[in-house]
Amino acid sequence: MFGRLREALRRAAEDLASGIAGKAFYRELREDDLKPLMDDLVLRLVEADVSFEAAEQLAGMVLKSLSGTRIPRTSDVRRVVEEALYKALLELLSRSEPSFDLVSEALERCGKGSPLVVVFLGVNGVGKTTTIAKVAYMLKKRGATPVIAAADTFRAGAQEQLETHARRIGVPIVKGRYGADPASVAFDAVRHAASKRLCAALIDTAGRMHVDKNLVEELRKVVRVVKPHYKILVVDSLTGNDAVEQARRFNEAVGVDGVIVAKVDADPKGGAVVSVAAAIGKPILYLGVGQGYEDLKPFKPEEVAKSILS
Repeated sequence: MFGRLREALRRAAEDLASGIAGKAFYRELREDDLKPLMDDLVLRLVEADVSFEAAEQLAGMVLKSLSGTRIPRTSDVRRVVEEALYKALLELLSRSEPSFDLVSEALERCGKGSPLVVVFLGVNGVGKTTTIAKVAYMLKKRGATPVIAAADTFRAGAQEQLETHARRIGVPIVKGRYGADPASVAFDAVRHAASKRLCAALIDTAGRMHVDKNLVEELRKVVRVVKPHYKILVVDSLTGNDAVEQARRFNEAVGVDGVIVAKVDADPKGGAVVSVAAAIGKPILYLGVGQGYEDLKPFKPEEVAKSILS
């Protein structure tokens, strides 16, 4: 994970250390000394699939951290630069630190007839259905059995795919006929969860293109009908900067409460996580790091920053 991004920051650290070494030994670093080096940092980050906006934010943080610094001759300039990069990266990632926990909130609702309702959003192909299965597996393993709603009633095979996951995990599923109203299927699932006193209702939705107004209206209807506690957007790390555009569009259309970044393990660049963190400032709840049901890793900014800069 994060291979290209790690390499980009390693080279950036070398360039920065080389560029400021002589100046920093005899006077405080000035912004004029650093700005040309920041342009190179932005370029390296963009090449690693970090959005231009996020790259500029990171460079600005590094500039602020190093400005006014005077480095003793006995100090390791490279280490000073790496610390500035780590501090900036951690600050940006921490904007998306999870502010709620699906497991604990679902557990609080077990047996009370008022399940935690979560609607999952995302375009076709991002791994949304598999991600829902991973969340369902995680909840059941922690004692918070959910029901899954197969509210994607348009894509051929969508309900069968989700039904297969539900059977393997051992959780109930509510389906509707193809072409049925997705909001109706979602409502039935919430009602089922309440009557059975289950802990949560996880609602799959059709993979909507974020520029399709009609499909977005259907998604808004699902949200109006079931009134979810959380709307979780699933994005694909491999899509790079398009993940940022998806996050913005879905947030504008229906509101996004949290994000799950899928396929992080398969992404050789790794910039999407940083880009999404900078784009909408919403919590990143989990990272998808494999094909198994257990391969859903909680997002921890410090761990991710250390992994990127290791």
